[in-house]
Amino acid sequence: MTVKVAIAQMNSTVGDLAGNRAKIFDLSRRAFEAGADIVLTPELSLVGYPPEDLLLRNAFYAKTQEAFAGLAADLAQFKDLHVVVGLPLQDEKGVRHNAASVLLNGEVLGTYRKHDLPNTTVFDEKRYFTSSDQAFVFGVKGVRFGINICEDTWFEHAPMRARAAGAQVLLVPNGSPYHMNKQHLRYDTMRKNISAQGMALVYANLVGGQDELIFDGDSFVMDAAGTICAQLRHFEEDLQLVDFDGATPVPQALAAPLATEAQVYQALVLGVRDYIGKNGFPGVLIGMSGGVDSALTLAIAVDALGADKVRAVMMPSQFTADISWIDSRDMVKRLDVRYDEIPIKQTFDAFRATLAGEFAGLAEDATEENIQARIRGTLLMALSNKHGSIVLTTGNKSEMAVGYCTLYGDMAGGFAVIKDIAKTLVYRLCAYRNSISSVIPERILTRGPSAELRADQLDQDSLPAYEILDGIMQMYMEENRPIADIIEAGYPPADVAKITRLIKINEYKRRQSPVGIRVTHRGFGRDWRYPITSRFYE
Repeated sequence: MTVKVAIAQMNSTVGDLAGNRAKIFDLSRRAFEAGADIVLTPELSLVGYPPEDLLLRNAFYAKTQEAFAGLAADLAQFKDLHVVVGLPLQDEKGVRHNAASVLLNGEVLGTYRKHDLPNTTVFDEKRYFTSSDQAFVFGVKGVRFGINICEDTWFEHAPMRARAAGAQVLLVPNGSPYHMNKQHLRYDTMRKNISAQGMALVYANLVGGQDELIFDGDSFVMDAAGTICAQLRHFEEDLQLVDFDGATPVPQALAAPLATEAQVYQALVLGVRDYIGKNGFPGVLIGMSGGVDSALTLAIAVDALGADKVRAVMMPSQFTADISWIDSRDMVKRLDVRYDEIPIKQTFDAFRATLAGEFAGLAEDATEENIQARIRGTLLMALSNKHGSIVLTTGNKSEMAVGYCTLYGDMAGGFAVIKDIAKTLVYRLCAYRNSISSVIPERILTRGPSAELRADQLDQDSLPAYEILDGIMQMYMEENRPIADIIEAGYPPADVAKITRLIKINEYKRRQSPVGIRVTHRGFGRDWRYPITSRFYE
């Protein structure tokens, strides 16, 4: 007998209990009308993921239970439809669980409580939840379905318990954040821990942006042999029904895989769209420089929000090259966004005049460069305050790593779009975007990078080539490799010493930077926790 399982790949919003409840109801209605027997929603779908310290408030559980009871009553009209809903539970003793309950005909058929609580990288679930070792299995048309939640399936214990309890198919609600090429890791892990035990699985993952995290969707179905039988869309909400012939899923057409650049670009677009939309900002402001970073940020913002919600501001000084003006004007024309130019030379001169007595007899240095950046930051924030739009900063991961950025200057803003994008990847993403349509002028991609804060300045005046910088950063910061390994890999010892030292001493800057989108498996944010005050040198 055929069992139809609907995967509800939904974009929950943390704390929006009414909105999430309505979304689960609508997806369930559509699934029921299509003949579904089971609807599987993602991890903590009713409250959004991750709720962080909302999980420490009793009122959060009370409101969640109220929404859950209302959802159960709403779903009762869909006779014999099993809906798996993710939610946090707190008992009378204050013990909290990350749970998934099955609703059937207005009642709770049963509840599974998560066993393996992740406490690495961006996860902190042991702060909030208690583990449980009880399996939960239910039958539909003669097929036995078990439930595991996300991290449970990255180890063998919980799947083994489900199998021992009689599960033939494992339903897996997920809140699995994206990082580059993570889907292959998911496939391999599911084959090792679930397929190897003779179970098929249905993997329903969240989609959407939550602060710095991106959830890519990419939900899928895998049979007991480890073959992918269904693959949902990338970075979009989706609802798909999969037929099971007994415990065996019937293969269907798969969403095409994405190249790395396409993955990352779509993740950034989704991150901007959800951060701006879910937080209610009317639009965004971007400081244009004529350089590659602001160009990429502008393209992402327009693709995420539409040109009508994006405003670009060029703030030239006496050090701004003519080609920077020309290329900025060219790009905003191609994208049809509002563009304004506010020269800062007069303001900069006023600052220098004000400080002339203090600076008498001292040579000009980075101080004057930083004043220019801070003038620009002040102007953008003034426009933000007056009009309500949020400032998108344009600093990349390479700059953030070594402190090639100015506190209260180019770091001033509300959301750091490319904070986790190395400079070399910035160029690859620009090339990818231009392969869709030519929105970034070619000269922006071929000229030498420069902050243009003094005459004839280039980034490589004070930094190694970005290919070297990014390679060292990746090995040291992302892969946590020893310095000796980095040198052995062929990077110049002097560059390794310089870059690792700069990463260490600029922690105080990064702590004051805006939240930004994470696309690598280790970004400067939730999963990077180094002390500011430290005398340790490797």
